[in-house]
Amino acid sequence: MRLRIFTEPQQGASYEDLLRVARATEDLGFDGFFRSDHYLRMGAGSGEPGSTDAWITLAGLARETSRIRLGTLVTPATFRQPGPLAVSVAQVDQMSGGRVEFGFGAGWFEQEHRAYAIAFPPTAERFDIFSEQLEIINGLWTTPAGQRYSFTGQHYQLADSPGLPKPRQSPRPPIILGGSGKTRSAALAARFADEYNVGFRSPAASAEVFGRVRTALGSAGRAADSMTWSVAQATCVGSTEGQLADRAASIGRTVEELRSNGLAGSPAEVVDKIARYAEIGVSTVYLQIMDLADLEHLELIAAEVLPQV
Repeated sequence: MRLRIFTEPQQGASYEDLLRVARATEDLGFDGFFRSDHYLRMGAGSGEPGSTDAWITLAGLARETSRIRLGTLVTPATFRQPGPLAVSVAQVDQMSGGRVEFGFGAGWFEQEHRAYAIAFPPTAERFDIFSEQLEIINGLWTTPAGQRYSFTGQHYQLADSPGLPKPRQSPRPPIILGGSGKTRSAALAARFADEYNVGFRSPAASAEVFGRVRTALGSAGRAADSMTWSVAQATCVGSTEGQLADRAASIGRTVEELRSNGLAGSPAEVVDKIARYAEIGVSTVYLQIMDLADLEHLELIAAEVLPQV
């Protein structure tokens, strides 16, 4: 089982905060450092010092780390144009020596779009935009060097693109898609995804989503084991009940709620719940860490959870 650290910088984190966590992630033996791609805090609070741009952050971390995988959960298609986005991600992949993974989605948080003058079309249109962007980005990355890529869609048209620069990874970085596995998203995953992620659901609910995606894989002629299955879970671990309660309080949650809806409790409890996800085929778990100042939390997980999974 691969454990990756997943952060939410829009809640208020500087680049220096993220750099400390990324370096700890690498030093402690975790597999990767991932971050959300948002521009606005969710919930109460000022969000100071403000969110950092996901791909600018990852470009910096690409040069400040040497081993861990780096990526987003997930980049919204509404934020960026597909051509420049393909260029940015390819460049970060080069800068990292080929360690980038590209989490991609349709976008959902309307308030941040309004706050930063980003268009927010209706749901069906956003999914159409996402679908076209996904096809374009994949096409730009995988078009052989020296050849040209063109695309004509409802929202985007590309003519004779050289598809440069190429990512370091060949034919492209892994693509991570996710969601509820409904018909259109499952079909897109079957065409393009290397990994399918389910966020913040129980093992049973996650298994239902994976089942729908497996059906789509079969219809597309892909084997189920050609997909990496992953989950993201709010994480709060304590060596004592008092420490656990303090950590839950620091992020505005209760121990009871986190135990029911996340990976929370003693190290042994968390190991047991991760095993339940492993039983449904999960091989990668994203540990959502909200208190980025508490590096002792990561040290505890690395010492008492990571070796057992």
